[in-house]
Amino acid sequence: MVQSIEDKRVETDICTIGAGPVGLFAVFEAGLLKMRCHLIDALPQIGGQLSEIYPKKPIYDIPGYPDILAQDLVNNLEQQIAPFHPTATLGERVEELDRLEDDSFRLQTNEGTEVFCKVVVIAGGLGCFEPRKPAVENLEQYEGKGIAYIIKNPEKFRGKKLVLAGGGDSALDWTLYLSELAEEVTLVHRGSTFRGAPDSAEKVMSLADQKKINLQLNANVTAIQGNGMLNACVITDKAKNSVTVDTDYFIPLFGLSPKLGPIADWNLNLDRNAIVVNTEDYSTNVPGIYAIGDINTYPGKLKLILCGFHEAALMSHSAYRIVSGGKKPSFKYTTVNGAPTM
Repeated sequence: MVQSIEDKRVETDICTIGAGPVGLFAVFEAGLLKMRCHLIDALPQIGGQLSEIYPKKPIYDIPGYPDILAQDLVNNLEQQIAPFHPTATLGERVEELDRLEDDSFRLQTNEGTEVFCKVVVIAGGLGCFEPRKPAVENLEQYEGKGIAYIIKNPEKFRGKKLVLAGGGDSALDWTLYLSELAEEVTLVHRGSTFRGAPDSAEKVMSLADQKKINLQLNANVTAIQGNGMLNACVITDKAKNSVTVDTDYFIPLFGLSPKLGPIADWNLNLDRNAIVVNTEDYSTNVPGIYAIGDINTYPGKLKLILCGFHEAALMSHSAYRIVSGGKKPSFKYTTVNGAPTM
């Protein structure tokens, strides 16, 4: 399985930005050539949009599977790459990329994690997913100081007062989970009914009836207060009545939207928010940086997972020459060598 690590300094052969299905299969292809991989993803779990947006959606065009649920495909890929012991930094976004004197790379995330590698593979799908933020004044001022958009470690919220906002599955599921950990949970939703699973909505309503959570329907968080750290949210209903709720954290859960993010500033050739690549090996115009999957573009490009798998295989053989100092990779069928390991 993919090992998520807390190390702030990582050294590896290949750093793959994006832990969706194509990024995971790139780990497999690199592993066949004995190259180490580290994954970075802005989402708190592997799987990319398959796990985040449609885990229960069936996919019909994966070779060998008449149909397979998106999350099952992710689970199978994770099992497939387990022999290569990949590591991962999850819930962090790559902000900086620098080329070092020896032509290797240093990447740094928004939380200060540094990854040193010989090859960078961008497998970011539609780009990094960024949280949709509510229109609240001074929101950015309290990010990391009481405002969180992604829940990486629920234990962080044990014994705390929380205000969550949203009406989808994420808001409902986290309300149910955190109600068992937190001192106080307030869920704010702008509507009177939820978009999430009816069973989850029913459980949230039941908790509210039992006074185990505070539920504010037809309302929005309209202001936040604090003194260096967040300490209160102002909640306003449709009748313009406002109430101030003391809180340690405000967690808006309004979904995610894909954006190219800092990648746009790395001097890569771009065409309408996609990275232009050489189809010989899916390299970009910057030596040592490859782009595979939905984030790249070339004549005839099809945004299919199976196309990304093909791109990952060719990329790995090209990257091997960089990692190994110019050596040509030895191509062998897995049916010849048996189960791959590292």
